[in-house]
Amino acid sequence: MRDATAEDVPAIAAIFAPYVTESVLTFETVPPTESQWRGRLHAARQAGHPFLAATVDGGLVGYAYVTPWKIKPAYARTVENSIYLSPEHAGRGYGRALLAELLKRTAACGVGQVIAVIADSGDPASLALHRSAGFTEVGRLTRVGSKLGRTLDTVLLQCSLETGKSL
Repeated sequence: MRDATAEDVPAIAAIFAPYVTESVLTFETVPPTESQWRGRLHAARQAGHPFLAATVDGGLVGYAYVTPWKIKPAYARTVENSIYLSPEHAGRGYGRALLAELLKRTAACGVGQVIAVIADSGDPASLALHRSAGFTEVGRLTRVGSKLGRTLDTVLLQCSLETGKSL
């Protein structure tokens, strides 16, 4: 695990694009351009938040980052996480290691709460990954997404990074 760099942007875009065009795991409907990804990387750096790259044998296999949960100042210590792996590297423990490092670095920058918004696609992998990292299900938004001919719920999970606090 390492900090993502501008050189990682093409690989990040390539990993994410099939999730946008072929799945309901993200509610984005148009893959972000490399320029937009550079903007996301820059925004994370400006906010002091981690944007991580996972590599194996020099190749990028996944990435994870956090963004502000809401723009209102009272939410300043709450973020939303995103984590994606190339499909051929799923199920090998890379996601677990990447999420653990993301939470560690997120806590180090003073964040207290991390929210995961997961599309209820019928695939339990993302929910299981987040639960194994200490996230607790705190809610469900029903029928809030429509993609690829499906109407979808989202499951809200929360992880407290504050020492001694639990949900």
